[in-house]
Amino acid sequence: MSDSHKDLRALAAETLGTLLLVATVVGSGIMAQRLTSDTALALLGNTVPTGAILFVLITMLSPLSGAHFNPVVTLVMATNRAMAWRLAGLYILAQIVGGILGTALAHMMFELPVLTLGTQIRTGSAQWLAEGVATFGLLLTIFAGIRHKPAAIPALVGLYITAAYWFTASTSFANPAVTIARAFTTTFSGIRPEDVPLFILAQLAGGFAAFALARWFRFTEVSR
Repeated sequence: MSDSHKDLRALAAETLGTLLLVATVVGSGIMAQRLTSDTALALLGNTVPTGAILFVLITMLSPLSGAHFNPVVTLVMATNRAMAWRLAGLYILAQIVGGILGTALAHMMFELPVLTLGTQIRTGSAQWLAEGVATFGLLLTIFAGIRHKPAAIPALVGLYITAAYWFTASTSFANPAVTIARAFTTTFSGIRPEDVPLFILAQLAGGFAAFALARWFRFTEVSR
């Protein structure tokens, strides 16, 4: 297979994976909101499908693209020289486009307007700290998995995000592409567009802090 065909398949996998991830996050949030008025139960209904789909998507698409589905993961991998910067830029574009399409798909499945600007207020130092912590833990989990048990990464990531939904004040977006996509829904999982930039800044800070610690722990020394 030529490099161009390999890259095209990787980009398709990143688009599809992020699309299905966001469709699950937004769609399960809509379903939970329609089935119950109990916020804790609705959050549980949002959490379990998200952790489950991450396991499925990473297992299914990792051989094609590495299953990043997350610009922070892609940026850190490029910084670690695990991929070319040009390809990293295309990955990030694919992830953002896929995420927005995922929101649109979820809305269409539930007969809602295709895209609407979010109204859910998510701001303040506690939220930003939570996003930094959520992304820090996610990236450290990925690097530890690569170093010690690569076959377990789908389960590790799915379980980490399932837990982080509940121990972080922000419910663990931990992903700039997902954050942008969630700015196009007014439903349970939404976020106001004006709250997005600082969420993403916190995610980048947490991700690169995890990368620095992973290097000190020598988690990054395994060839990929």
